[in-house]
Amino acid sequence: MTQSPVAIIGLGLMGEVYAQRLLDRGFAVTGYDVDPARRARFKEIGGQPAETIGELAKPARAIIIAVFSTAQVEDVIENHLLPALGEGSNKTVICMATVDPDQVTALAKRVVPRGIRYLDVPVSGTSEQVRQGDGVALIGGDKATADDVSDIFDALFVRRFLVGKIGDGGRAKLAVNLILGLNRLALAEGLVFAEKLGLDPAAFLEVAKGSASYSQVMETKGPKMVRNDFSPEGRVKQTLKDAHIMLDQAKAVGQTLSVLQVHADVLEACAKAGEADLDNSAIIKEVRRRTT
Repeated sequence: MTQSPVAIIGLGLMGEVYAQRLLDRGFAVTGYDVDPARRARFKEIGGQPAETIGELAKPARAIIIAVFSTAQVEDVIENHLLPALGEGSNKTVICMATVDPDQVTALAKRVVPRGIRYLDVPVSGTSEQVRQGDGVALIGGDKATADDVSDIFDALFVRRFLVGKIGDGGRAKLAVNLILGLNRLALAEGLVFAEKLGLDPAAFLEVAKGSASYSQVMETKGPKMVRNDFSPEGRVKQTLKDAHIMLDQAKAVGQTLSVLQVHADVLEACAKAGEADLDNSAIIKEVRRRTT
């Protein structure tokens, strides 16, 4: 067991999975979430919950941030971690949230000179894929810093890529998620189309898996769509948040993401229908609503 704990800030779907994988591999893990119920759940699985971010910061060997938004990442680091750690702590912070890469780059420029060793490490994969060891880490930042926490990455992920500087992890994740989301939407539309044509959706899904149209989302989301099982492994609101970041990034570089705009519109409709906290496979509900 490592002598100093790994700390996790944000104990939602992904944060809890990171904690469980680390605990299962002998790491001591401390954690914080604003939701007391999540802290209680974290304690049940063997973690040591903290009442404040400052409480877990100093003893930690490394701090994983698994919160929802860019603003939350900035708040955690600038208003909680830095005041607790003080200048020159040399503490490694691993941000695994999918956030705006330009704002993350600007944040790093503000905090790295003050003693934070920052790694931008969004993760490709659903919470269940990460739980099973199939998540992929996309690392942006200093290679030596990443090497120093390689045992943590080994415990969390089978695969990882050092994709470039701070911010590039997020840029790679957005591009990956763009393709993934469109595959998910195509699957939903194809399943509804097959169903409308009189085919059994479950049987058709097996056909699609064995065809040239195959994509991994058929394994991860296809059964959920067929069973109408929308228990969250990646929520609609998270996918919508990422889509808005992609659209903003594309606008900044002069690209029109026409198909992504359709996907964002479908996600917006799901959110308006009260489905924001459902799994993102729930887009099939909106596809069905758009049939006549």
